[in-house]
Amino acid sequence: MIHGSISDDGVPIITLSIAGQECTATIDTGFNGYLELPETLRNTLNPQYIGLVISVLAGGQTIEEELYQVNFLFDGRIIPAEATFVVNGEILIGPHLLREYRLEIDFVRRTVVLEKVIIG
Repeated sequence: MIHGSISDDGVPIITLSIAGQECTATIDTGFNGYLELPETLRNTLNPQYIGLVISVLAGGQTIEEELYQVNFLFDGRIIPAEATFVVNGEILIGPHLLREYRLEIDFVRRTVVLEKVIIG
């Protein structure tokens, strides 16, 4: 289980350990992918190039991005995930990464809980 909080700006965030450093990540349910990562993390994750993808941004603008496969530490285990890298970006976690989790965001209590759900 992963616990996070609501930032002062009202954004759901969690803390992740990436390459030995603690990083703040935003839970972004409007982002369709797995991960968007800052360019500064590229070399620490040994990304494997998949190909080009077209992404549609919130304002309807489309961009072409390079997509990579990374082995990513999440909730105590290494998982394969697709990622894009952006200059001066922040870490965004999209719904594809969370598809095995129940997400609870409580804006009143300013808490975020991610709980792995086992079906079956």
